[in-house]
Amino acid sequence: MDDPLPPMPDLAEADIADDIRFLTASGPGVAGVDEVGRGPLAGPVLAAAVVLGDADVPGLADSKTLALAERERLYGELTALARAGRITIGLGLCSACEIDRINIRAASLLAMAKAVSALRRPPLQVLVDGNVVPKGLPAPATAIVGGDGKVAAIAAASIVAKVVRDRMMARLGELHTPYGWAQNVGYSTPFHLESLRRHGPCDQHRMSFKPVRLAALR
Repeated sequence: MDDPLPPMPDLAEADIADDIRFLTASGPGVAGVDEVGRGPLAGPVLAAAVVLGDADVPGLADSKTLALAERERLYGELTALARAGRITIGLGLCSACEIDRINIRAASLLAMAKAVSALRRPPLQVLVDGNVVPKGLPAPATAIVGGDGKVAAIAAASIVAKVVRDRMMARLGELHTPYGWAQNVGYSTPFHLESLRRHGPCDQHRMSFKPVRLAALR
């Protein structure tokens, strides 16, 4: 596979597994875009752009509504189609440092723009989950509130983004063991908050988020 993931500041040490390095080429079309990771206290915000073309993937739905096993199954099917050149997938992320520098809203939009840019060929149209269209997209774009439950390509993007980020956080959790990221993927669970209180933040935490900022002052 020739295509690398987009640059990942602060994440090189994660040694992301080969099975998520699946960016491939396909024909132009409609790209669905979604992001995951706005709420966590740690780790990147990550977006995916998916051009399904004429591929039929039964069962696509908002990743938040899917059980883990079903989400993983659909992710496997989507990545297999990508490797076969039948669909196109692009990934984009903003690290914790970027989030702190430009704020989480701007970082989420930037990650989505990066994901579209990672597609080898510009799409003809972009459909974005949410109510804001990122700047700098290479094609006409429409924001669709609840799009991950309405548009197949956006649902596919939500699944890819969710699984990829969860795997990233599990790998980062192996390097930063106190915080339980394999289970909480950076969200503010009671365990994560208690670990922050005991150990303080690490370099993957978002210092601009209040619980992290307060933990750093202790």
